[in-house]
Amino acid sequence: MIFNFKLSKLSLTLVTAVGLAAIMVGCATTTVTGQDIVAELKGSFADKGVATLDRLNQTPLQAACSEAAESGKELDPDVKAKIESTILENIPYPADGQYLGDWRKGEAIAQNGKGLQFSDPAGSPNGANCYACHQLTPKEISFGNQGPSLLKYGTLRGIKDPNSPDALPIVKYTWARIWNTHAFNACNPMPRFGDAGILTTDQMKDVMALLLDPTSPVNQ
Repeated sequence: MIFNFKLSKLSLTLVTAVGLAAIMVGCATTTVTGQDIVAELKGSFADKGVATLDRLNQTPLQAACSEAAESGKELDPDVKAKIESTILENIPYPADGQYLGDWRKGEAIAQNGKGLQFSDPAGSPNGANCYACHQLTPKEISFGNQGPSLLKYGTLRGIKDPNSPDALPIVKYTWARIWNTHAFNACNPMPRFGDAGILTTDQMKDVMALLLDPTSPVNQ
């Protein structure tokens, strides 16, 4: 399981638990802060294998998103736009100019939900578990719908030759979206596959091929 906690998603369960405990001991009210939640989490877990407690440390963006969510407000539009533009400006594109790998390997990565678990050997390749949130290939009947369908991703965008100059804007957009989706939608729950080091550059290229290669089953 890939941990990418945001306090806003954990608060409800923990606040409920603390609230029930307070009632049991006769307390009228209990104030729980974000720091309290992080401290409770760190006190409840321990490092084991590749799963370490540093996953509970939020990035500045995650902290800002959590603070906004906990206050019941959206992230300030100007702040959101600045965050997105800064991230997009710093996306590292392939140095060799090659964006696509092998879609067959990309399909295996999309199907693979393993990686970064305490039972996984250090250095073992991670999966992307894309099907947990997206539909991709027409033959796969088990997929989530938290994210949009990616069926015919390249076809719908008119990609006949992903290596052509005309395709480059879509190709670069797709790469950036997979690398760090916050470049286009801050506070998005999609994992930062490249930025967080979940996938290697070669794995990213294989997933790119799955989405954009005209021969990929995604585009049939």
